[in-house]
Amino acid sequence: MNTQILIPLLAAIAVMIVAGLVIWIAVRRIRSMQLKKKYGPEYDYTLEKLGDQRTAEAELKEREKRIHQLEIRDLNAGVKNRYQTDWAEIQGEFVDDPGNSMERASRLITEVMIARGFPVEDFEQRIADVSVLYPNFAPKYREANSITLKNKEGSATTEDLRQALLDYRSLFAQLVGPVNATEPTRQPEKQMEAS
Repeated sequence: MNTQILIPLLAAIAVMIVAGLVIWIAVRRIRSMQLKKKYGPEYDYTLEKLGDQRTAEAELKEREKRIHQLEIRDLNAGVKNRYQTDWAEIQGEFVDDPGNSMERASRLITEVMIARGFPVEDFEQRIADVSVLYPNFAPKYREANSITLKNKEGSATTEDLRQALLDYRSLFAQLVGPVNATEPTRQPEKQMEAS
């Protein structure tokens, strides 16, 4: 083959390969930035836990696939009101019995999750599921659970219990949503898009 044709052809192929690599790297960076923005501290936690960016991002994408397969539903106004009443009782009990109040808060969170359609058998899976819809609350839920375990061992301070209750309250507010008797029920797809 003529070198006058071969050299430009090889140069064109090299340029196409470099351009392809640049595009591939740019797409990966954009995807990484989108996941980091969506998951916030949960992205960092998953990255630290798994130790590899590609593995961590694959895990987060798997969480999204899983949550789309679940039938997560909103609560109707009556159920929301009942849960709000239960929560008010739990908060009111805190001054006299912080340990029991915090334990009740943990159980109420689980009850609300069941009512919404989240599987709750495995705590780590529960946090992974919550992180897709409420990524900023996953670390709080993890911390509150840690304090719940410390409380069962008898090593949680009143300040620990107060912090756990605040963390549970944040997640509770997200899970239950606003209480409004005239509020329309959203479909799960719309709910996930709004998150």
